[in-house]
Amino acid sequence: MDIKPDTDMRLTPQRQIILEELSKVKTHPTANEIYDMVRRRLPRIGLGTVYRNLELMAENGLILKLEVGGTQKRFDATTDLHYHIRCLHCGRVDDIDIKTVPQLDQAAADATDWYVLGHHIEFVGICKSCSSSSKQPAIN
Repeated sequence: MDIKPDTDMRLTPQRQIILEELSKVKTHPTANEIYDMVRRRLPRIGLGTVYRNLELMAENGLILKLEVGGTQKRFDATTDLHYHIRCLHCGRVDDIDIKTVPQLDQAAADATDWYVLGHHIEFVGICKSCSSSSKQPAIN
């Protein structure tokens, strides 16, 4: 798989492998999880190298860095506008397949004196695995 960036950032062999491994999953892994995936192909790579490259690729728009609900940072190879849903029990994060609302950017700009660059929406709930267990919350 040859993934080309839409940026001038050099795609080193390590970055290429990190990007390929991240692109294989839809689970929005943490840096540690990506490190474990990449080590299968690059056994000598360091955790710090993976962290630095993930941050750099996120800064350059190659991947998304998700900072959801006070949990560990997670990463996403899908960079187009889309929304996420997070389980309040286990922390799982999934894409949610609903139509995005790009007009929210203009509405936010109209309501403030800010120059709005974009938005991120995170829905929260209980995933199917947690809802079928005894972790289900009481509904008032």
